[in-house]
Amino acid sequence: MKFTRKKYRLLMAFFMLGLSLNAQQIDAGKLQNGDLLFSEPVSGRLSEAIDQVTQTHKQTHFSHVGMAILENDAVYVLHASAEGGTCQVTLDQFLHPNGDSTQVTVYRLKPAFQKAITPAIAKAKNLLGKPYNFSYVLSDTSHYCSEFIYRAFEEDSIFVLNPMTFKNPATGTFSPAWVAHYEKLSMDIPEGLPGCNPNGMAASEKLERLGLLIRPTL
Repeated sequence: MKFTRKKYRLLMAFFMLGLSLNAQQIDAGKLQNGDLLFSEPVSGRLSEAIDQVTQTHKQTHFSHVGMAILENDAVYVLHASAEGGTCQVTLDQFLHPNGDSTQVTVYRLKPAFQKAITPAIAKAKNLLGKPYNFSYVLSDTSHYCSEFIYRAFEEDSIFVLNPMTFKNPATGTFSPAWVAHYEKLSMDIPEGLPGCNPNGMAASEKLERLGLLIRPTL
């Protein structure tokens, strides 16, 4: 078979793609204190609704976020979940909520901002034990996932708040899942109030994307 220049370029393109894909992964054993773990939607209308209305130009699909910490040679995650409120869980528990498997992407603060990690971990631990904030209106007594991370880093202004929207970007109307959610809470949809979300956080210029989380090599 004749090995043409065109075939050579095509082969090299596939080779470079393979290198790129491999470079976009991080072993769980390489996680560091303060790494942010963004997970994609698991089964559930609310997770899908969060992702749907919080898209950014970077087109990530995250509906949850937690912060990794290392203790006693093990990885734990500080996060706020609907089931456990603000809590500390094992990495395995974070990766398999309610028995589901999630795809997690790891982000790390850029070197210029890593001094914020130690106080952020201390602040996050101080917030443990609070209930989940189902209203998504900023509160001092309960927290949703990205609000919990925002509060942890608030002193160093790592993340910012933006007006929230609960409208489907394709239709400009409120997503049915959000309508049902706030009817259940007997409150108006807090459209336009300040808040934060996982997709918006992942788009921060203060973070660098390390890649998809993979299991430690045994």
